[in-house]
Parts: sequence; C-alpha cells; structure tokens
Amino acid sequence: MPVRNVGARRPGCRSNYWTAIVLLGLCSSSPAADWQSTVTRGSPGNFPELRPLRASYRFGWAGLTAATGEVHFTAPSENKFQLDGTGQTIGFVRALWKLDVNYRAVANAQTLRPIETEQTENYRQKTLVTRLTFTNKGVTRARTETRGGSTSNKTRQFNFPDLFDLHSAMLYLRSQPLTDSSGYRVVVYAATNAYLASVTVVGRDQISVHAGTYKAIKLDLRLNRIGKHLELEPHRKFRRATIWISDDRDRILLRIEAQIFVGTVFADLQSVRFDGAR
Repeated sequence: MPVRNVGARRPGCRSNYWTAIVLLGLCSSSPAADWQSTVTRGSPGNFPELRPLRASYRFGWAGLTAATGEVHFTAPSENKFQLDGTGQTIGFVRALWKLDVNYRAVANAQTLRPIETEQTENYRQKTLVTRLTFTNKGVTRARTETRGGSTSNKTRQFNFPDLFDLHSAMLYLRSQPLTDSSGYRVVVYAATNAYLASVTVVGRDQISVHAGTYKAIKLDLRLNRIGKHLELEPHRKFRRATIWISDDRDRILLRIEAQIFVGTVFADLQSVRFDGAR
C-alpha cells in the first residue's frame, strides 16, 4: 500500500505511528501553571503518514528476553488510525510472573487525538480490563478487576485539555520535524495515570537490531506523574529512557533502553512487514 502524504490534502496534515511520549526536564515541584505553559501545542506536523504494518518486539533486561509482543497498525477508515497489540511473558520469567496483554487504541487520523483505548491484562490470579474514553476536555477511565468469583469496578475522570494516550502521543511526535536538539512536551494518560512527558532529539545515529541496521533518530525521554491537583511528582519507578526510531519515511520504533528502579530494561524490533508489501 503506498504511503499517503496527507500534507497534499490539507494544511496541518496528519501523521503517524510511533515513537515515544516524553519529557525535557524533571520539574518535581513546579506550580501547575508553570509546567502547563510549557506543554507543546499546535496541530500535527506534515510528515507523511505511516503505511499499515505488523511488527514484533522482544523485551527484557541485561540481555535476557523476558517477554515478546506484536503490534498491527492500520487505517481502518479515512478518519481513524488503529493500533492492536498483544504481549506475553515467556520462559522462566513466565513461571514467576504470568502476564498476557491485549491492547487496542483508536485515534483521530486528522487531529491525532485519542478516541478510545482498551487494555486487558491477564495474570495468574486476576484479570484487569481498562477502558479509556477521550473527549476534548479529558478522559474517563473505567477499570474492572476480576479475581476468583468476584468483580469490582472503578470509574475515574481526569480533566485536562488535549490529552494523548500512548498510541496518539507516538503518532503526534512522529509527525513533528524532529530536528536535532528540538524538544516536545505532551500530557499522556497511560492506563491509570497522567504524565507530563518530554522528549529531546539528541541527534542522528545508526543502530542494529534483529530486524536490520538502520539510520536512526535518537531521543531522550523523561517523565513526571501528574497528581490529583495537577501538581508534578517524580516518577517513582522510571528514571529516563533512550529511544531510537528509524530516520526514514516510516519512523518506526527500533529500540528503547529505559532506566527504571530494577536497572536497565529494553525493547528491540525483531521484524517488521508492511501490509501489501511483497
């Protein structure tokens, strides 16, 4: 399937898939008004949209593979982008911690704003289903936990204009020019909490993953949790991450190395196939 250059259709074009949500500085105690004024505003950039694709990844730490996942990015209609994903722990890690995940996210293809997200997590003893419904004003989160024969439901509202979810944040950031040393700040609601995410474009690089060797854009990511009163809080488990995306017409996610409370964890692209490609 050929790449559609949305910029040819209308100003302020739509974009695409991937990358990573993010942060340019840890502001752990700034007043709400201060950090809100630094959030990146504006329409999506004019980078051509991504072709529908299927990609597989492996996840782990210290060179050890702990989980695998697959994603399928599509444009099911003229005005929607959709990402479907599955993941699971494997090997001895699964014996210690069983987890199977199904993920579906739908975004507006023109504005690159989220419409809805659903994530199902199956653990050994329980199942969690999280549904996010977005509007221009914020998000409604409905969370269902099933354990044994009992089920509990919780609903939460988070109000903040121009929110992203993980999928739409990657689409929006991917659409931007991503020139060296540029920075972006977006507010992302990921499953259960909102985060201020900032990304800095470190520069250009070359990286080899299982799927091949690529010219890449190297990004630095930092995160702060947003509290109930819109105050910024340090992320207790996440320190920082380095992200590589391909420096080509697709800008697909190649590798992530994240510094978290247990050390360095990674995600690597294992394979990628564009729908319709031979």
